[in-house]
Amino acid sequence: MNRRQAFRSMLSYAKPHRYTFLLIFLFSIIAIFADLLQPYLVSVLLDHGLAEGKGSLKMVLLFAVLYLLLVGIVFIFSYWQANMLQRAGQSIVAQLRKDLFHHITLQSMSFFDRHKSGSLVTNVSSDTETISRFFTQVVLSIVRDGMSLILIIGFMFYLDAELALYCMGLIPVIMFISWSFRKALRNAYQRSRAQLSRSVAFVAENLAGMSLIQAFHQEKEQTAAFKQHNRQYLRENLREVRTSVLFNRSFDILGNVSVALVVWFGGLAVLDKRLSFGVLYAFISYIRQFFQPINQITQQWNTLQSTLVSVDRIWRIFAVEPEVREPDEATAKHLDPEQAQGRIDFNRIRFSYTDHQDVLHDIDLHVKPGEFIGIVGTTGAGKSSLVNLLARFYDVKRGSIEIDGVDIRSLPSESLHRLVGIVQQDPFLYSGTIIDNVRLFNKEISREEVIAACRFVGVHKMIERLKEGYDTMLSERGSGLSAGERQLLSFARILVYQPKILILDEATANLDSHTEQLVQRALRVVSEGRTTLVIAHRLSTVQHADRIIVMRHGKIVEQGTHEQLLQQNGYYAELYAHSRGQVTKGIS
Repeated sequence: MNRRQAFRSMLSYAKPHRYTFLLIFLFSIIAIFADLLQPYLVSVLLDHGLAEGKGSLKMVLLFAVLYLLLVGIVFIFSYWQANMLQRAGQSIVAQLRKDLFHHITLQSMSFFDRHKSGSLVTNVSSDTETISRFFTQVVLSIVRDGMSLILIIGFMFYLDAELALYCMGLIPVIMFISWSFRKALRNAYQRSRAQLSRSVAFVAENLAGMSLIQAFHQEKEQTAAFKQHNRQYLRENLREVRTSVLFNRSFDILGNVSVALVVWFGGLAVLDKRLSFGVLYAFISYIRQFFQPINQITQQWNTLQSTLVSVDRIWRIFAVEPEVREPDEATAKHLDPEQAQGRIDFNRIRFSYTDHQDVLHDIDLHVKPGEFIGIVGTTGAGKSSLVNLLARFYDVKRGSIEIDGVDIRSLPSESLHRLVGIVQQDPFLYSGTIIDNVRLFNKEISREEVIAACRFVGVHKMIERLKEGYDTMLSERGSGLSAGERQLLSFARILVYQPKILILDEATANLDSHTEQLVQRALRVVSEGRTTLVIAHRLSTVQHADRIIVMRHGKIVEQGTHEQLLQQNGYYAELYAHSRGQVTKGIS
């Protein structure tokens, strides 16, 4: 999608407010016309009242009342126009922000692999705010100042066509200045926005990894790196400001020169009796006002340029189609979670994150309903990739994955994720109460169900010791809770949603031995009656599994029970011996 199409798409958000914009346009004309009548009214009083000696106190009072009436009309209609414009503009951007966030949440995991979280935050917050300024400032300027310019020219020609024609000679000069600065302004703003986005992304990444920074004493290094980003942003920002100031001051100088020329030529015409003093007064007022709307429009040039950049950035996101697509309604299939058995079939699947290198090679694996499967292997063996495909965070490149004989690509994501629950190595907790974190803000799940699930996994007593109990507010990522407590809450979350298939992605990798025992006990509780796939960093986690799948370089190289694999004296036995050696070394 090119920039013009993106801009048209953005304007389509204004369509539901078209009648509001029509009223804004009407109110603008009334307010502008009343404002521009004021100099004309004074010129009439000067030329046909005071100058000819026919004026009286009654006439002056009448003109004063008319003048005040015009001022009142300008105030009332400008107030209505501004309020209606703000309401319409903010409503448009609120809908745009909502649609953008929804679109991002629908993307596949590969999208988040390619896009930094800081850049996406900039899209949702800063870029939409820029578009908000377009509707509330640029549109207002185009309507109000554009109409002002047209009406000012009309009044000038009505008063004196010859002097008005001289003034129109300024238009080519104005167009030349605008054309000269257009590219420089756009480039300056684009460079500034790009550097801001990089700075925001850098801050977001560092905040997310602050524990690592402090653990390795990288505060000085990261601060120095941020200073570099900040210095570059300052440099680009100042470049943008310099260009903008030079652009606007050029118009100020041109406006002052124009007023001086009107005073000179108009004054000579008044002395020669070719022009009345009242008309000269009105002309000076109009020539001053002539540059005011031009100045306002040019001052919105940066906002317009920033809007074009922001629209381009946002619609690049809108143009991204999820790689994992929902099935068509006509071909979609559904599995009743209560009737599902939980059989899983990986049918000779191949998968790669890029087009050049497969990470899974012809995996053929069949899991019985209710079977407890352990998946082991060294880093990069393809363990997480395998379960990510089952959760359909990505799609297979070849082959198929089936649940109870149904290809998961034909299951709507809502139906699939009711069947498949996943507990990750670092469970994510939101800012909110413990109750809301367990039920994930789903009000259909009662408080009693949450408490029962927490009792079941053994985390209830810990929660009861907290001052606010289940209403305790957790900060971002559940800081304040231990890794084991966060993991137990994630098990409780699984219980309340009751998936038929459970995936644990190295859920005990970062736990101490005591906490691991608590989590293992919770695991036995939640896995009962469910098909369970456990990626194990510690082989002790899956020693009692019904079957252990051993992966190496994206292939299944061995499978069987713990005893069977040890008897084979193959790769698993080597991994087991290595893990036992580490344990012995740690004890000694």
